Amino acid sequence: MKKAFPGKQVTIILSIVFSVVVYLFLDLGAGNEKAEIVAAAALLMALLWITESIPLAATSLLPLVVFPLTGAVSAKSISQAYVNSTIFLFVGGFIIAVAMEKWKLHKRIAVNIIYLLGNSPGKIILGFMIASAFISMWISNTATAVMLLPIGLSVIKKVEEENQNKNVKNFSITLMLAIAYSCSIGGLATPIGTPPNLVFQRVFKINFPNYEQITFAGWMALVLPITIILLAFVWFLLNKIIYRTPSEINIDRQIIKKEKLELGKLKSGEKSVLFVFIATSLLWIFRSDINTGLFVIPGWSNLMPASDFIDDGTVAITTALLLFMIPVKNSNGGTGFVLESDAINKIPWDIVLLFGGGFALAYGFVDSGLSELIGKQFVSLKELNPFYLILSICLIVTFLTELTSNTATAQILLPILASLSLELNINPMLLMAPATFSASCAFMLPVATPPNAIVFGSRKLRIKKMALPGVIINFTGAAVITIIVMMNFL
Repeated sequence: MKKAFPGKQVTIILSIVFSVVVYLFLDLGAGNEKAEIVAAAALLMALLWITESIPLAATSLLPLVVFPLTGAVSAKSISQAYVNSTIFLFVGGFIIAVAMEKWKLHKRIAVNIIYLLGNSPGKIILGFMIASAFISMWISNTATAVMLLPIGLSVIKKVEEENQNKNVKNFSITLMLAIAYSCSIGGLATPIGTPPNLVFQRVFKINFPNYEQITFAGWMALVLPITIILLAFVWFLLNKIIYRTPSEINIDRQIIKKEKLELGKLKSGEKSVLFVFIATSLLWIFRSDINTGLFVIPGWSNLMPASDFIDDGTVAITTALLLFMIPVKNSNGGTGFVLESDAINKIPWDIVLLFGGGFALAYGFVDSGLSELIGKQFVSLKELNPFYLILSICLIVTFLTELTSNTATAQILLPILASLSLELNINPMLLMAPATFSASCAFMLPVATPPNAIVFGSRKLRIKKMALPGVIINFTGAAVITIIVMMNFL
């Protein structure tokens, strides 16, 4: 019997061949050889990530091999991209999630959420989306995703238990994607919600000191409609079109009420984990100054010797470490700690590598000059009709951010767009605002945004399940941003 050639091997070979062909024929000009290498490597990684021909974590290690061997980026520089404060925010958050699962605090929270929101999967998903978006308006969308992931997983487990003979896969996929997408969309709504927003404020003030600076309230008045429209669209797309949950799936409220009673009072371990969870959330929210537009709420980090040295990763690791130090009573009557050494093994280290690979690729874009080359292409768009100009900016930034850091993208492109607006003699908000918003609207790949990577770590979905709705939301987001920006500034 003739042995069939495995499909995955074919995909691997085709991905490599296609990337090499692109490298051979791509001409970015003299002196940009490193950028050409990074572009080809990015294409190869994107193809392997999407097809999952080899383990995702293995694909994420390619920059450690390709960049040093080709002379694009040194091994020392690219390896450092895999370890940073955002990675430790991810690790710390998962340690807290492990503690919640061990002591079944996640089950208590899930039961109460379902009881409050009702027995409809659509209502549960909508509740998580509103919570994700609202929290992300005030704290890091990464921290928000880390905070809500274990709760979402516990709700999925509860739905699976109550509907054992029915297909609840679509519900689990929808809930995971809803959390990730809502965290990114919610971060748009306030000036402090996501790093590109802060980059915009700094670049705008530097380039246009005589312009009236946008206030906190003014920002929300502009962007909140975008946030609401996108949230409604995402809920409808996921819940009603792409991943429709069978109508017969529901949860009996009486059963949930009974389970609430059976849970009884909080146990010692639950109390400790709940305390750490609440403390972590509050420390994230109030770490930096919150400017409401009317008054400023000072951040607690100002009390430290060097407030700029502290970030959300510092908070996550600090509180995660406490879980290994807080003594509690075990179920057998003995004493121990909230978490023991086996908790470290439960962290999804393969997803940590996936996340690091995204950072490494983003570093390659910047270090090789590829990001700057892409940014300069905006100048060639200046002859376009304003609608198509803004839409082009949105689409370019959105899809560029799928493989690069949204913060780095904003830092590179916003000064270029500021100069372009002066050259065209138009309101700089017409170009800079859509680019800023689009930098947070990448929904296709796990490496596109931290929330995407975090929910992907749940192992409840594959890249294809994220990419399908992601590309639709990318285009929809670009169209919505274009229309809202033109309505306000043209």
